[in-house]
Amino acid sequence: MTTPEPCLLPSRLGADRPASLGDPLLDRYIDFVVSRSRPNTVKAAVSDLRAFFSVVCKGPLEVTTPDVVGFIHEQRQPRPERANVVRLSDGESGLSSRTIQRRLASVSGLYSFLVMVGEAAANPVPRGMTTRRAGGRRSTVPLIRTPRTLPKILEPAEVDRLLAALRRWRDRAMVEAMLLGGLRRCEVLGLRLEDLRPGEGRVFVAEGKGGHQRLIPMARRFFRSLSVYLDDERPIEASTDRVFVVLKGPRRGHALSEDGLDEIVLGARRRAGLSHGSCHELRHTCLTRLREAGMALEAIQAQAGHRSIESTRIYLHLANEWLAEEYLRAASFVDAGWEAAR
Repeated sequence: MTTPEPCLLPSRLGADRPASLGDPLLDRYIDFVVSRSRPNTVKAAVSDLRAFFSVVCKGPLEVTTPDVVGFIHEQRQPRPERANVVRLSDGESGLSSRTIQRRLASVSGLYSFLVMVGEAAANPVPRGMTTRRAGGRRSTVPLIRTPRTLPKILEPAEVDRLLAALRRWRDRAMVEAMLLGGLRRCEVLGLRLEDLRPGEGRVFVAEGKGGHQRLIPMARRFFRSLSVYLDDERPIEASTDRVFVVLKGPRRGHALSEDGLDEIVLGARRRAGLSHGSCHELRHTCLTRLREAGMALEAIQAQAGHRSIESTRIYLHLANEWLAEEYLRAASFVDAGWEAAR
């Protein structure tokens, strides 16, 4: 199969929208996404569509299913900037299956919209590949197989090293929000002053994933760090009600960005000599330790803000000590039954 030649899709910023792709149909779809989705979803859709049409150099109504298959092939090719990187999960050096799958979902969403409004006759993104089984039965397998991998978590000694490497109380409070409360990165940055309820030992998450809200308990340790930050570090002239703000430079007092938080965590990791410890891994570490401590799976689901219990079940696999104890308890029961039967 020949890999499509890459091309450049015009991009521009509009005054009345977060971003524009320079094509009337694509811009119309982005407006639709803006009207019903969170800002991060809009940014992802813009990024994914730009990636697709920079490879498939056609107008939206000219795209065919072979173009989609060619795009998948191109995305699996080794990336020049990662020539020496091979993922341990699948042994490949191209983009991950999850990234390709997300990009296809964005493209499919575009064409579902174009079909709905009468601009396109069909969606060129296939739902999967049809195979025939014994007995003549047909089944559909996904275009992209996504491996189920367990996220990394930090050991207690690694947590101590990371916390010791943080230079400000602001940074410590943000890390503890993820490490002790299981908040997502965007949820930490979305916290407002009115969302803090130290007297109750809880925080209100107003901007959870998918726009869902929740009120969750938070460790006293977090509120102690937060109190020092608010009293000693947060600029009095801060121009936002967001809790966590920039502390120096031209943006002093403005809300901290995702890139800013990532930079803080990465810097602390380097100073601590840690090879891993992303914001998402801090969240995973929290939820795993809660499971190991005996917290009910349904309670972890509420704390994490998962819409489905299936998303929470991964912590059954991550909580090694809990799993080992459950196995030993069950195995001893089985052994006793065998002994009695002899």
